[in-house]
Amino acid sequence: MTPDDRIYAYSAVLMGSPILLKLFEHNESLASRVFRLIKQQENIFTVNRPHSEVMAVNHAAGSHPVEVSQPVYELIKRAKAVSLLNDSLFNFTIGPLVKRWKIGFNGHSVPAASDLQSLLALTNPRDVILDDAARSVFLQHAGMEIDLGAIAKGYIADVVRDFLLAEQVPQGLINLGGNVQTLGASGQEGWGIGLKKPFAAEDALLGVIHVSNKSVVTSGIYERYFELDGRRYHHILDPKTGYPLDNELQSVTVISEDSIDGDIYTTLLYGMGGRKKPRVSARPCTYRGDFCH
Repeated sequence: MTPDDRIYAYSAVLMGSPILLKLFEHNESLASRVFRLIKQQENIFTVNRPHSEVMAVNHAAGSHPVEVSQPVYELIKRAKAVSLLNDSLFNFTIGPLVKRWKIGFNGHSVPAASDLQSLLALTNPRDVILDDAARSVFLQHAGMEIDLGAIAKGYIADVVRDFLLAEQVPQGLINLGGNVQTLGASGQEGWGIGLKKPFAAEDALLGVIHVSNKSVVTSGIYERYFELDGRRYHHILDPKTGYPLDNELQSVTVISEDSIDGDIYTTLLYGMGGRKKPRVSARPCTYRGDFCH
């Protein structure tokens, strides 16, 4: 019997993506608990539900601070720190631009340049005021919106990993659609993770990498886009211009210990075109980046 013959797969559709859980035991109860955990986390961080904690902050923009839970506060605090890095493509205040473009949703369109200029004025991370003592978040200007979509999926993948470890699950894999987090290995070579070939058939791969106890995060311009008048508009927006980023990269894959780091580095490296290693924080973070031009 090969390792793959002993793997049980469970799936669900959450966060707008197909979610896959692989375990070395038949345990539907555990799988259901994992999916409930993901749903719970999604309801906290999403901007697609009016009553999430993040939307409570957005609704109060220009009016008053909002107290949030510790996990939400810490994630916002980290998102702000990364957004303030020099030349950072990562910007968690990009919500007004995302909302206007609607890339990946019905009603997408190319905004007028004047509209983008007005919206860019609402995307300064320094205008997000954090109060550690009150654990509150205040968006200084009406119309501002934070969006944790570039970091929340990685955070949730790590939450699931920690939950499985607490349940004494030594081996497993969770795929949140672009964010893969692994526990242990499925065989001598580790878990085989396929890297999708951009703008090709669904099953076309650039290759397969093998990892154990690592996260693999891939971000690409092929994931969400629309075409108009022969031009492709993808979902990775440049916070300096308000338009989709225009460089030579089609996808970036990062291997790291924590999936949240993979989220951060894929965005930063995308903005740099793979030119250099970004400095994210003083804490150690080992990663490997693969680029598709």
